[in-house]
Amino acid sequence: MKIHIINGPNLNLLGKREPETYGSISFEDYFRELQFNFEKVELSYFQSNVEGELVNELHKAIENNTSGIILNAGAYTHTSIAIGDAVAAIDIPVVEVHISNVMDREEFRHVSYISKHAAGVISGFGLKGYELAVESFMQ
Repeated sequence: MKIHIINGPNLNLLGKREPETYGSISFEDYFRELQFNFEKVELSYFQSNVEGELVNELHKAIENNTSGIILNAGAYTHTSIAIGDAVAAIDIPVVEVHISNVMDREEFRHVSYISKHAAGVISGFGLKGYELAVESFMQ
């Protein structure tokens, strides 16, 4: 099973940015833990602060025979019709993940252009949300 994690803007700053909201571990360190905990799953990871690069990465998943995508589009979740359209255009299940509980935050974060096209949404469990997403593909 091949699962590709795609992270959007500012997630490269995990561990440094607002640790009270996002935690104190970098995603790279957490990703190594995920790989260790799910050694039978082929996990890959991509991060970009650029909207079009995220769309391109979703498209590339088709060519790479990806079984599932875990997508944390960051703030683009609430603004990017293009990313929502890209999720709708691919035939690969996508689980939308958010580290914080977006429903407990600013009103604009309550809107997602991805959720309608996603297999599911995980929000508010910190980095553990990625683990829950991996497990959802294994059922």
